[in-house]
Amino acid sequence: MRRILAPLALAAALAGCGQKADLEPLAGQSLPPAPYGSEVRPTSEDLLALDPQAAPERSVELRKRSEEREDDPFDLPPE
Repeated sequence: MRRILAPLALAAALAGCGQKADLEPLAGQSLPPAPYGSEVRPTSEDLLALDPQAAPERSVELRKRSEEREDDPFDLPPE
């Protein structure tokens, strides 16, 4: 049993490690061309940045009081 758990624990520990260096294109490859209408080619940091819609701000608004749920017509019992 220990022979199985030790490699799994080692693999899980290594999976948690992340690369800290900047991303570079593979040898012989280049970054994508500049978008249509732009003369500036985006860097790898620009390509990895998320849009505000992709990662919206978290809403921390708390409910002031409990509210009754509306009736859900699709909440059917199992058949």
